Amino acid sequence: MDRIVVTGIGVISAIGNNVAENRHALINRNCGMGKLEMFPSHFSGILPVGEIKISNESLQKKLQVHEPGVTRTSLLALHALQEALQESRLTPAEIAAYDTALISANTVGGMCLTDEMYHDSKKETGSSEYISSYDYGSINRFLQSRFHFSGPINTINTACSSSANAIMYGARLIKSGRVKRAIVGGTDSLAKFTINGFNSLRILSNEICTPFDEGRKGLNLGEGAAFLVLEKESEASSKKIYAALSGYANANDAFHASSLSDDAAGPYKVMKEALEVAGLSPADIGFINAHGTGTENNDLVESIAMKKLFSEIPPFASTKANTGHTLGAAAAIEAVYAILNLSEQEIYPAINFNVPITATGLIPADSYRKAELEHVMSNSFGFGGNCSSLIFSRA
Repeated sequence: MDRIVVTGIGVISAIGNNVAENRHALINRNCGMGKLEMFPSHFSGILPVGEIKISNESLQKKLQVHEPGVTRTSLLALHALQEALQESRLTPAEIAAYDTALISANTVGGMCLTDEMYHDSKKETGSSEYISSYDYGSINRFLQSRFHFSGPINTINTACSSSANAIMYGARLIKSGRVKRAIVGGTDSLAKFTINGFNSLRILSNEICTPFDEGRKGLNLGEGAAFLVLEKESEASSKKIYAALSGYANANDAFHASSLSDDAAGPYKVMKEALEVAGLSPADIGFINAHGTGTENNDLVESIAMKKLFSEIPPFASTKANTGHTLGAAAAIEAVYAILNLSEQEIYPAINFNVPITATGLIPADSYRKAELEHVMSNSFGFGGNCSSLIFSRA
């Protein structure tokens, strides 16, 4: 069976501007949470965020973006995508070919420009340069114009599981024979829309988040982007192969608009089905990159699901304590981290953890260490109960 393999990865987050910087930060237990600086907000200095400390103007200059109305969401996507494409050594002709898919995810889209749109709407004449950038599909339209994509293009928004589903969809396109390769990932920027919205749900912490800790108070929002290049192993024999995408699954428990069911039906189902797709048993998983948002509901439910599935729970940790919750980009960023677990044969420690949840007693990995890993699971559980799990295997 021809495996689906990863031949390129790219990432930008609050802890690093490329793959190497992110890995170094994870090893050294760096936390990217801090004060919001890139746009004015009532919550600046009140709510910690995982902000990338590069201005839009600097990103535009670095990336040579001169088009009007390009959003920060699109700039972050372009930054990560360029790294992934460079690593994969795809030619311009291969990128633009009809058998190359672009599947990406986001939840913010151009809503980071809501203030600019509102300002322009008060003009007596003329339109706004931000209208065409405001919807979710604007990021892929921008990337298409930059790289001349002509194959299948799709944008996925399933909340926090968005880019996991983009990765899964890209793999299915390859397996079905519709494309030879798929460029998959996600991007989201910090915006007033999301900060205000999540604050209204009362799930944001005014302190740095503490996933899987008994005293957890909520999540911290972050921003970032990550992309993977997926190809058939037979088509990538001359390339560096980072890992294989061996298993994946998606389910929806349809329990609540913003909470997972108490019996962990959705998380348990997707982890179990991802293992079945990969042809693996729970004992084969060497590490879990947990969804681990730091909220009361998620961390307890994910812990229950792991205890139901695994007779002996493997080492696990949540990197949202490092980067913040990057929403539509989270699963892609964490997929890159799972791939690094395998390619570098190492486990990155949980940070900001003190006391285990009383009901489950689970303790995340507490230190960096080298490890012999064959299979790593990465979980992403979204609003509305949209849950996804990915399994990456050693190349």
